[in-house]
Amino acid sequence: MASAREVADRAAHRLHDWDAPTPCSDWDARELLNHLTAEQLWVPHLLAGETVEQVGDRYDDDVLGDDPVATWERANAAAAEAWAGVPDDRVVHLSFGDTPAAEYRWQMTMDLAVHGWDMATAAGADAGIPDELATAVLDHIADDVENWRGTIFADAVDVPSGASPQDRLVALTGRDPGWKPPTRA
Repeated sequence: MASAREVADRAAHRLHDWDAPTPCSDWDARELLNHLTAEQLWVPHLLAGETVEQVGDRYDDDVLGDDPVATWERANAAAAEAWAGVPDDRVVHLSFGDTPAAEYRWQMTMDLAVHGWDMATAAGADAGIPDELATAVLDHIADDVENWRGTIFADAVDVPSGASPQDRLVALTGRDPGWKPPTRA
């Protein structure tokens, strides 16, 4: 089964039009990859015990440079390495308070899966979030998702009762599973 990290990585490699709109209306393709890359750059710091204040604003601007995919690859690999062997109960100092590493891992998994879907969809491809992964993320965020409406997620989009786990996940996070890139001249 592909991990959320692999879903996002495949999507990053499918992007070619960095100005392309995405289903995440706040960001175009480059801005979205920049967000994911910056999030991955934070991981080694936070898992090593640094606070948000200690990391500071070093990842607030464009972190992608002239080679967005290569920068993503380096950040993605460094984050994966940082996660190796981290116990679930390690305390991570996040912006909203101290959090067990297991919860931070779920937040990062959801972010990678959903934004991986955004990027793949912007590129006109299927993100291919495995059913098991989408179901696990759905199960994990189900109790909290309403608390995140208006800050992290838009209103849920209705999907048919037989919708795939991938479609249910992206719809729950406020995305239209049928979104297609607009035709551009």
